[in-house]
Amino acid sequence: MSMNHIRPWRNIERRKSRQIMVGNVPVGGDAPIAVQTMTNTNSSDVRATLGQVLAAAEAGADIVRVSTPDQAATTALRDIVRESPVPIVADIHFHYRRAIEAAEAGAACLRINPGNIGDQQRVRDVIRAARDHGCSIRIGVNAGSLEKHLLDKYGEPCPDAMVESGLEHIRILQDNDFHEFKISVKASDVFMSAAAYQMLAEATDAPIHLGITEAGGFVSGTIKSAIGLGQLLWMGIGDTLRVSLSADPVEEVKVGFEILKSLGLRHRGVNIISCPSCARQGFDVIRVVETLEKRLAHIHTPMSLSIIGCVVNGPGEALMTDIGFTGGGAGSGMVYLAGKQSHKLSNDQMVDHIVEQVERRAAEIAADKAAE
Repeated sequence: MSMNHIRPWRNIERRKSRQIMVGNVPVGGDAPIAVQTMTNTNSSDVRATLGQVLAAAEAGADIVRVSTPDQAATTALRDIVRESPVPIVADIHFHYRRAIEAAEAGAACLRINPGNIGDQQRVRDVIRAARDHGCSIRIGVNAGSLEKHLLDKYGEPCPDAMVESGLEHIRILQDNDFHEFKISVKASDVFMSAAAYQMLAEATDAPIHLGITEAGGFVSGTIKSAIGLGQLLWMGIGDTLRVSLSADPVEEVKVGFEILKSLGLRHRGVNIISCPSCARQGFDVIRVVETLEKRLAHIHTPMSLSIIGCVVNGPGEALMTDIGFTGGGAGSGMVYLAGKQSHKLSNDQMVDHIVEQVERRAAEIAADKAAE
């Protein structure tokens, strides 16, 4: 639950779900909303795939999914799992034996698509492998691959069909006394996804994995995901998420965190508040922000930084941030620390100075936490 008694309009009451473990990462309950991504390399290439896993983990990913389409991929998975700093989810489609092999290789979770995994006996075989090897399972319903009997019943993919598919497979898991599962009901259509997830949230207490599948390229996919996932998260729905972009997996992680940060549900790194710039700006705001985003990427400590080009909104924004810089005149601006005016600074020194201030503040926060 995200509660703010001073500003109650920021409160988000999260849906009550039961908690499972994906490796060493808790999902559901009162655990932080986990951010996931997926590699897009040839999974049998251990070096390339592991490289993406490590980059995603460095960017903040809690969990990484790896596609396992063939036996070469599940064989490589054993080495990937061994070297990965985060739990690995094996993505399974069509070949249920790949799920069994992935469980044996050490996957923390098996993502199965009910629409293409096969009959109930094959699902039971996957359940047995998951139980024997300590895996959790994600039931991954996708509007693009629903079961034939549901398409015949409803005529087309729709929220009711997606939720019915998910609940049918929840029953299979529960009938086999398997409860370490989470579920997703994804569509590329924002409206369909949102409606399906709202129905699902009322129908089960299982942890929910959020996503707008096949959302598109970096810009369009980010916007679709922010709209779809943002409204669900605001309603308190969602225990873990993946932003699906035709882009580098690291970008998916960054966007996921930004969505969570904007709602106050997760905090990691520097939250830069900056103006779009205009003729009043006292320095090149866009260039400075681009530079600072790169220079401050190594900071994981949550903090806020305002970079405002002029005094219209600059002082007000700086009052609400840990560190701020407001453009002035004559090639200089004002530095704010902890919401208060601190000192003037020339524009040509601002980037290096702000980086120093952020690093110093991060060290102070870390020291305070260690003391606690």
